[in-house]
Amino acid sequence: MEVFDGKQAAQDYMSKHTLAFSTPELTLMRFAFWMGDSVPDPKNDGEGIPRMMTYLTEQDFAPVLIDDETYQPSGAVKSSAFVGNAYNEVKSDGKFCSECGTSLSMTAKFCPECGTTQE
Repeated sequence: MEVFDGKQAAQDYMSKHTLAFSTPELTLMRFAFWMGDSVPDPKNDGEGIPRMMTYLTEQDFAPVLIDDETYQPSGAVKSSAFVGNAYNEVKSDGKFCSECGTSLSMTAKFCPECGTTQE
């Protein structure tokens, strides 16, 4: 399958053009026109093709199989109840919110339930 290598195209464009005073919109518009410019076809002598066609590469992609029967968490989210404390600690005597009574970690400065500042 032929795939467009946009990263290489953008790097080539940025290395050949000065963009010191350009806004992002102007840069993007100029890049789009640059990609559409006619360039000599490397495969057919004397023919012209859009520059975009020179950035097509042949790649084989392995199909991504999604198994609905097994779930393996990525580790990005450990649980939905975990709120904002990066420290792992063992609760020795326990700390509770003075307003709502929710169990807190010893380093908590705010209650995750009611938002009350803790002493």
